[in-house]
Amino acid sequence: MEIISKFGLLIILLLFLSGATTSSSKKDTKTCYNQNSPCKFKKITCPDECPTSSPTDPKAKVCYVDCNSPICKAACKHRKPNCNAPGAGCYDPRFIGGDGIVFYFHGKSNENFSLVSDLNLQINARFTGLRPAGRTRDYTWIQALGVLFDTKTFSLEAIKTTTWDDKVDHLKFSYNGKDLVIPAGHLSAWKSPENDLIVERTSNKNSVVVTLPEVAEMSVNVVPVTKEDDRIHNYQIPSDDCFAHLEVQFRFYGLSSKVEGVLGRTYQPDFKNPAKPGVAMPVVGGEDKYRTTSLVSADCSSCVFSPAEVVDQKDSLVMEYGMLDCTGGATGGNGIVCRK
Repeated sequence: MEIISKFGLLIILLLFLSGATTSSSKKDTKTCYNQNSPCKFKKITCPDECPTSSPTDPKAKVCYVDCNSPICKAACKHRKPNCNAPGAGCYDPRFIGGDGIVFYFHGKSNENFSLVSDLNLQINARFTGLRPAGRTRDYTWIQALGVLFDTKTFSLEAIKTTTWDDKVDHLKFSYNGKDLVIPAGHLSAWKSPENDLIVERTSNKNSVVVTLPEVAEMSVNVVPVTKEDDRIHNYQIPSDDCFAHLEVQFRFYGLSSKVEGVLGRTYQPDFKNPAKPGVAMPVVGGEDKYRTTSLVSADCSSCVFSPAEVVDQKDSLVMEYGMLDCTGGATGGNGIVCRK
């Protein structure tokens, strides 16, 4: 009887170890390859809450590692833009800067403006919009993004459509000036020949994450101006255009202290945000400083994009800026104070 009891305990122990091994084997292992990372070449296992960086469920959290953090621990995040967190640009358009402060930048319909301009990265936005009779400015939304890095360019845009249909993909891509086709389907992905640009769909249609390894990450959704939004804000949207536009959220790695742009300047260490506290819609200007001649140009008067100088870049902040969560207290991580 004692032998049977011991045998039973052994079976239970073996089943437990087998289950633990199986559970562990289903988890992704992340590795940082950044030469300056304190986590360089360390194998980091994803947590139970998000065991993989490519879940089959589009709504599931994904595993990621902040390679600039000395903790060297994997964490979980959502892949869709969070319009209420730093690095976001949504609505008409409302931005949340690296300092956690909300501000609006209206720009002008059918014109391009620099959102971020750094030595190794330029991100521009083209606005779409309209100006109803009696208004002194355009209502605008982000219709397209243009990215410059090294000597390459990439763009994505929301395709104009009369009525919104979730079953139709409203995203258009280009790489180095040529159309780029990324098949619809969750986790469908494309990589540049040098692997320095990755575009991955995060739902079957209308949502992607664009990654420039060790430089930036952009989460993007395409959405329409809804009838409810039109009613509340009195946009006076015409019947032949639902003004499909982008909701975006950025994560940046190692921005220089000289970074510029409508959003980029808020990541400067000594930036003083001109947005007035307590105002319902604090509008920040700068149209003349940040206007570019095209979606993939870096010719605004305040642009600093100069990839030739990156080799000698010595004032990198050597830390990650981006999708911080300022809802849990005074600090949102990485030593950054989330100011209201």
